[in-house]
Amino acid sequence: MSTPSPIEERLRAALDARARLIDAHELSPYRPPTGPAWGRRRVRRVVSAVAVTVAAAAAAAFLLLSGSPERPHPAPPARDPRTSPPATSVPSSDTAPPTTSVPSSNTAPPTMPSPTSPPATPPPASTATHR
Repeated sequence: MSTPSPIEERLRAALDARARLIDAHELSPYRPPTGPAWGRRRVRRVVSAVAVTVAAAAAAAFLLLSGSPERPHPAPPARDPRTSPPATSVPSSDTAPPTTSVPSSNTAPPTMPSPTSPPATPPPASTATHR
């Protein structure tokens, strides 16, 4: 074999000196630490797990209960869609209106717009500006 290098000789001597400092008493089994049984990290992990579980349960309950049949139904329309709108009678020049009351003098009944025709809306104005 070859002769060891000076670095290897120094390293072996240092390790040998360090090994001589350790005796049988220091090689005994290590005693477990004394103090609180729960560490801060363990408490944080447990609290975090409980918080996540509660949040998941709340989300699941919200999703399950939001689709229940007890939720409010939409408001009914203002009038029953099955009934027809009241008919308005407009007297024509050929027929005379029924005379059950006192006839009025030269006054024509006001004409009402048809409830089925949509109101006239003006066309939208252009909002684009030219430069």
